[in-house]
Amino acid sequence: MPFSSGIMPTGASFTEYSAITRRAFVPTMYVQIYNASPTFAALMQHAKVASGGISSVTVPVQGQALTVPQWVGFDGSFSQPANIQGIQPAEFNLKGMVTPIPFYGFEGAVQADHAIIPRIEAVFNDATNSTVDVLSNALFVNVSNAQQLIGLNAAFDDGTNAATYGNISRSTSTFWQAKVYNAGGVAPTRSLILQYLVGVNKYGSEMPTMAVLGLGTWLKLVQQDYQGLESYQILPGTGFDTDAYCPEGIMYIWHSSYTALYFHSMANFSFTGFESLLPVYQIGYIGGVVTLLELVCAKPRTTGRVGTVGSVGTQFTFATI
Repeated sequence: MPFSSGIMPTGASFTEYSAITRRAFVPTMYVQIYNASPTFAALMQHAKVASGGISSVTVPVQGQALTVPQWVGFDGSFSQPANIQGIQPAEFNLKGMVTPIPFYGFEGAVQADHAIIPRIEAVFNDATNSTVDVLSNALFVNVSNAQQLIGLNAAFDDGTNAATYGNISRSTSTFWQAKVYNAGGVAPTRSLILQYLVGVNKYGSEMPTMAVLGLGTWLKLVQQDYQGLESYQILPGTGFDTDAYCPEGIMYIWHSSYTALYFHSMANFSFTGFESLLPVYQIGYIGGVVTLLELVCAKPRTTGRVGTVGSVGTQFTFATI
């Protein structure tokens, strides 16, 4: 509703002017309710394709030596080799999400040639934003809900959060365990961060390619080990490894060659098209954005998770449009 303040008149004059004067709309809608998710965006950029079938993403993994080397003498004789079974499948099912999009009754007739912001465009835009918001949240939260995207706390785990991952038991198959540290609330420094990176490297025999931590945790590192000692610069096209969804006090470390999002080839934020609601005795249409995906870590041994890292707080959130 219009309101009277500033240069607007009051009382009956305001009522009269509001009845005969157009509003001065800004022809842009600014979304206020979603956060940025660099981690999910990066995973989407390098996503891989999956298709149908049982266990839509099945990764053969070797967790035991298939051969046994033997020392030999001058005659070169050796014992008969055994047939060793050391290969098993890591199996992942795609998770489904549907974001319904309604187009009610005479919405088009009401807004035709008079829309400042076409509502259907706003709904389509929100369908993408809300879907990514829920998926990004699950990426850092979900551990055990089998109907949702399994997150980093289950993928990068030693069995504490997820005893079974990819249908492989981490207790009987210890090669399927990630390296998990408890920082004990100690503030991060370059030396400590390097120790964790080296620890993951030694544990999995491959150097991690990236790490993600909350902005408050990163700022604690800056405060402890950078601020006042030297400068650091952010160049165009680069940025901090921070994420609005990443919980403070945790750092996730992984090798990008083995961790990826898999999207179904026919359901990657795909729109179903509109169908009439006449069969249910209503003028209108209904459609939906369908997404089938799963986070797959094919080699948890190359990943790590550092918990209870000191941070400056959790008050850092950023809105996006």
